Amino acid sequence: MIDIGANLSHESFRDDLDEVISRAQAVSMEKMILTGTSLISSQRSIEICQQYPDLLYSTVGLHPHEASEYTASLENSLRDLLQHNCVKALGECGLDFNRNFSPQQDQESAFIAQLNLAAEFSLPVFLHQRDAHERFLPIVQNFRDQLDKIVVHCFTGNKDELHDYLDMDFYIGITGWVCDERRGYSLHPLLKDIPEDRLMLETDAPYLMPRNMEPRPATRRNEPANLTYVLDMVARCLEKSPETVAMQTSANARDFFAL
Repeated sequence: MIDIGANLSHESFRDDLDEVISRAQAVSMEKMILTGTSLISSQRSIEICQQYPDLLYSTVGLHPHEASEYTASLENSLRDLLQHNCVKALGECGLDFNRNFSPQQDQESAFIAQLNLAAEFSLPVFLHQRDAHERFLPIVQNFRDQLDKIVVHCFTGNKDELHDYLDMDFYIGITGWVCDERRGYSLHPLLKDIPEDRLMLETDAPYLMPRNMEPRPATRRNEPANLTYVLDMVARCLEKSPETVAMQTSANARDFFAL
């Protein structure tokens, strides 16, 4: 398996990161992509990757929650980080109008600036969209010809949104949301609409603990080893074996991130 989105720079992993990585390897995790969501987390992710070459890789970017921090100085710092060998995509960037931790105008400005960076560095982009599809889509459409590969990370949308993304040849990242009987089962019939060469899996650790874990763990912290539960649910919905889905989604990840 390949986990395309794990926030291992999160402080909850600071005391037992080696054990977390060992548990991931014990369930046949081939590689993991660490997610950069701020300047600090991007820097920390690169530092972690340097401790685990050929296993860990990273993205670099500014999450829409942090968009108000985007300045010329911060952009210069991102430029420096993007030149590290372990960095394989720009992101996590995008729009989040659900919580609006940064004003919408700041989110749009930071999003556009980062798409320009991705085009300049010829990097894939790792995108976040929540309750902002109507603004998100035209912004990305304006850059589609300048960008090679795009993944909508942690897809939780509806059929129309999914097909808007597939029409532009986006990849789709599926998380433990698909395991959540309270809100995620609406994704189940949509999984068969995703072409097999456009599907990737992720934990978004430490968030989105799969709710199909038995027994339920005492901690609420998700970790990459739990990708097996996402894999099992996706395989069940696709009526395929977990081995088949693992092989295909990992091949897609290797292609997307040029691993």
